[in-house]
Amino acid sequence: MVVLFEQKHDVGGQWLFDPDVEKEDPLGATKFMEVHSSIYNSLRLLSPREIMGYTDFPFLVKEGLGRDTRRFPGHRELWLYLKEFSVHFGVRELIRFNTRVEYVGMLEGNGDVNDVDYDLSIDRVERNGEVVEEVFDAVVVGNGQYSYPQLPSIKGMKTWKRKQMHSHVYRVPQPFQNQVVVMVGNSLSAQDISMELAGVAKEVHISSRSQKNFMEGFSKVISKHEKLHLRPQIESLEEDGRVLFVDGSFVVADAILYCTGYKYSFPFLDTKGLVTVDDNRVGPLYHHTFPPLLAPSLSFVGIPRKIIAFPFFESQGKWVAQVLSGKRKLPSPDDMMRSVQEFYRQREADGIPKHETHDIIQFEYADKYADKTGFPHLEEWRKKMCLVALDNSDVHLETYRDSWDDEELLQEALQSPHFTQHIGPIIIST
Repeated sequence: MVVLFEQKHDVGGQWLFDPDVEKEDPLGATKFMEVHSSIYNSLRLLSPREIMGYTDFPFLVKEGLGRDTRRFPGHRELWLYLKEFSVHFGVRELIRFNTRVEYVGMLEGNGDVNDVDYDLSIDRVERNGEVVEEVFDAVVVGNGQYSYPQLPSIKGMKTWKRKQMHSHVYRVPQPFQNQVVVMVGNSLSAQDISMELAGVAKEVHISSRSQKNFMEGFSKVISKHEKLHLRPQIESLEEDGRVLFVDGSFVVADAILYCTGYKYSFPFLDTKGLVTVDDNRVGPLYHHTFPPLLAPSLSFVGIPRKIIAFPFFESQGKWVAQVLSGKRKLPSPDDMMRSVQEFYRQREADGIPKHETHDIIQFEYADKYADKTGFPHLEEWRKKMCLVALDNSDVHLETYRDSWDDEELLQEALQSPHFTQHIGPIIIST
């Protein structure tokens, strides 16, 4: 028996847009986040739809009322894709919606940590918060990676009286009308939001540890918008509203918006210290998936970053399913631990900081991972299309989603087996 627990009312996870952010702490200072999705209203995909689909369910253009046919559609279109996927493969029948898992812990057993059952305390929201407990042979953790805000440590941050919030709860620019806003961070979402705020705010000051990391496209945007200003790292926040920067300059701000990324968090999971999060490294995990001392009864799907997410997570899910069903075996716990330690040593030798442990980047790793399950390698057109989109966004930040020059790659993709496979009609309620 397979059971999926979903705390919201529908599928989609991060892509199930939630406009009601008033119930959430603006800096995410709670154990359990009330708002899971960090999607803002105007968000469009960073990558073309063609590279994002699961291997057996292409992300096709759908005509019809309310559908977004653009190559880089808005977030709702991806949510509809996931909803269609869940209907097509019968996944919805396995999901218990409006159900939050409060606690996952190992039952006392025979002392063999590789042969354990898990006790889950489950809060059924639709039953007025009734808490029940169930026991399972194995648990797969897949609670996402973009819900728990990662915040900097800034002098005066706790005593600054004006508005402070993380981009997790940013939805629309109107609340910042005619305000002086300081944005911290320079990710792609930060750049998106800064351009949006420039249309309503009095001033937008973008603070970053290093201005060398700004790409050509964003530099062009800043040169065009007189309301956008680059600033160095923040030195301190003063009670009179001043934001002091390390170069001695300052602004009097109405609001600070932290676009500083997210941290891995598993507030429900009790492994007795066998799996920890240290400087945003979740570990030890064998290939970002299995903790050596608790595998195969505990596994994680969705940890890696900077990858083509859906195909990679699909390969993770298939590996976990194969192991749990007995079709494939894992190495011994000692061998898995040695592999993890060697991976850590290699990352350190390559100069990669600990907090970037799960940033994959390389297509080669995704292909080697796929080999563990007999999963197909990423198609060459998918790899090339990803790189072309990234390069285009670096140079043409404002227009890359609507103007591209990869028509040959697009035709190659649309004529590939991925897109020519037959998918029957799907009817869903939107």
